[in-house]
Amino acid sequence: MTAFGDWLNGFLGDISTFLWGVPLIVLIIGTGIFLTIRIGFLQIRLLPTALRLVFSKQHSKDAEGDISQFQALTTALAATVGTGNIVGVATAVILGGPGAIFWMWVAAILGMATKYSEAILAVKYRVKDANGQMAGGPMYYLERGLKQKWLAVLFAIFGVLASFGIGNGTQSNSVAGVVQNTFKVEPWITGIILTVVVGLVILGGIKSIGNVTAIFVPIMAVFYLIAGLIVIVMNFSEVPAAFGVIFDSAFTGAAAGGGAVGAAIRYGVARGIFSNEAGLGSAPIAAAAAKTDLPGRQALISMTQVFLDTILICSITGLTIVMSGVYEDQSVKANALTTSAFEVFLGAWGPYIVAIGLIFFASSTIMGWAYYGEKCLQYLIKDPVAIIIYRIIFVLFIYVGATISLDLIWTFSDVANALMAIPNLIGLIGLSGVIVAETKIIQKTLKEEKLALRASK
Repeated sequence: MTAFGDWLNGFLGDISTFLWGVPLIVLIIGTGIFLTIRIGFLQIRLLPTALRLVFSKQHSKDAEGDISQFQALTTALAATVGTGNIVGVATAVILGGPGAIFWMWVAAILGMATKYSEAILAVKYRVKDANGQMAGGPMYYLERGLKQKWLAVLFAIFGVLASFGIGNGTQSNSVAGVVQNTFKVEPWITGIILTVVVGLVILGGIKSIGNVTAIFVPIMAVFYLIAGLIVIVMNFSEVPAAFGVIFDSAFTGAAAGGGAVGAAIRYGVARGIFSNEAGLGSAPIAAAAAKTDLPGRQALISMTQVFLDTILICSITGLTIVMSGVYEDQSVKANALTTSAFEVFLGAWGPYIVAIGLIFFASSTIMGWAYYGEKCLQYLIKDPVAIIIYRIIFVLFIYVGATISLDLIWTFSDVANALMAIPNLIGLIGLSGVIVAETKIIQKTLKEEKLALRASK
């Protein structure tokens, strides 16, 4: 890294430390607790129902929207299941110790309520744009629901910036790193290939992205989950001890870098948010495009994203790292930690499994975030030419991300994530009454549908 790069990384690092301090952690966790209470722990009570809805047939063929409910979920999953599930978890463990995994779980359980609430508002306040497509997300419910356009504008600006960080640079950078380590391919070559392949999908717009992710996401998630489950099942006797280390470290702060409980909480929550994006306000942009008859129905489907992303996939990564013990070796970098952990259990196959998983995860994340950034820009600038220019710049940045410093791009992403989260969380708290009202509607509807199904048998 150049002298300027070192300075910039340090400057952004100071901002990140300030933003991800106690106030924002309290705001994120506090909002999750507040919404959980207001919707009556719905994310736990109706999780089985929500998972069933994911694979159910479209409820209403006449429902407005651009893509199916399942495609909306897979687009959101595509944007979230990325480097956060592999490199993000490893970074959390290195900086916050194994206990950071526990705080990721806490953030995920509360985040399911947050994600549910975001999706309800996204669908309720969505609008049709000049092209007849649905547009929704925090910028619309902040303006139309909360009546605070200045917050909506801030969110949209931060959303565009974040799309180049969490949604692009970190992804291509991590892919380039793991491909270089595993297949000995130079980052610039990986950057070119990613730019061309992923760029072709992005330039096709939301329907192209939705069609690809509907096939892509289930395959990549199942592939990684099976590999992780093989490790856990084959070494099941070590699982209880791994959980013991995680829980103990969560309250004692046994970080590899000499951290404290505060570090475990900070990095657990921060990397948890990076992974599942609950509270960030990004995923509801995809939820708003779904064909659905009720905001609450899509909201239930959307909240399963956090469960699948963090409770399942991140846990596989975290348990494998802790069971392997490689996190105790401070010479192992974050981008190689998960690879090293899988290698301990699967030998020469380990690095290839992580590499393939990361390539698929990161590529799909770039696709999903291209749509998020585009919709944020569309809210700010109505000119369709601006969208074309954005897509071109976004695609070209894939190459840039693959060839610049990992530390710099991750620090930038943390800053952008925090700036997005603040206006969005304010909107969720301010519109919690609307969330409760819509929740009553969907619960009543589900009850009536259940009774009608029983009567028809």
